[in-house]
Amino acid sequence: MFRRREAVPFAFVAEADRFRSNVTPPARQRPSISEVTGRTLIGLTVVAGLVGSLLFGLPALEAGPAATGHRQQSEASQGR
Repeated sequence: MFRRREAVPFAFVAEADRFRSNVTPPARQRPSISEVTGRTLIGLTVVAGLVGSLLFGLPALEAGPAATGHRQQSEASQGR
């Protein structure tokens, strides 16, 4: 079956664009002290985790002994 589309008068569409409700939404409640404290602690935990991972990860990213010219040799290269 096919759908029949009804024509919408232009005045209705124009009126719908400027429609304002006379019902005001309820005011937002301010967060309590415990909620603010909890959010702050979560934020600090995330930041501390990122800083800690950066501090522990930086030594692994350094070139280390390879930059000084020291090379590792395997036992196979010693003629065994």
